[in-house]
Amino acid sequence: MLEILYQDEYIVAINKPRDLLVHKSFIASDIQEYAIQILRDQIGQYVYPVHRLDRKTSGVLLFALDKEILKQLNDDFATRKVEKTYIAIVRGYTQDEEDIDYALTNDNGQLQDARTSYKTLQRVEVAVPFGKHDTSRYSLVQAYPETGRQHQLRKHFKHIFHPILGSRPHGCNKQNKLWLDRFGLGAMLLHGLSLKFEHPITKQEIILRATIDNEYRKYNEVLGFNLESYY
Repeated sequence: MLEILYQDEYIVAINKPRDLLVHKSFIASDIQEYAIQILRDQIGQYVYPVHRLDRKTSGVLLFALDKEILKQLNDDFATRKVEKTYIAIVRGYTQDEEDIDYALTNDNGQLQDARTSYKTLQRVEVAVPFGKHDTSRYSLVQAYPETGRQHQLRKHFKHIFHPILGSRPHGCNKQNKLWLDRFGLGAMLLHGLSLKFEHPITKQEIILRATIDNEYRKYNEVLGFNLESYY
């Protein structure tokens, strides 16, 4: 059963688990279950995803319950009326705040503008040796993608040399191997924390928030961030 964050006769939102595809994909044709199918069977009606989350990203995922509502919400996303907030744990100490304006190339080789803002919530140094260092440093960041390019957050944080922990291929393979070998942990620490938007029918402001999962908590047993205050 998927965790339903909000539901009425027009829209439904879930806290998507990591490793769950939103829909069928030719690059993962062996996967038998995906979010659209599970949610459709769970609520007994067709659902239409308004946006996407990567397979390995957890968090708020919004669906429309008919095609007219889908069109309205797609327009809101396209005109950037929807506020998307993510949290991530990245390698190193990030700046207090930063705007990343770095164009990205899509699968067709086309260069697209891409912008992300973030702020640092917490920093930590832990007694985990890495390379020639006796300790490792990490930051908990809150990120706000202004555009919606594929793998935008993962690529942008790699671009500023603070890759998201567990990200593949847009991450630090040596860091990922460290956590896998030492702690048996390999999840990507990117989570769709919240969505804020205007309801397409009632015009009321809707704010949806999703809690982190056990994989995040397992990493945090080592890192010690105060995650509970952010959702």
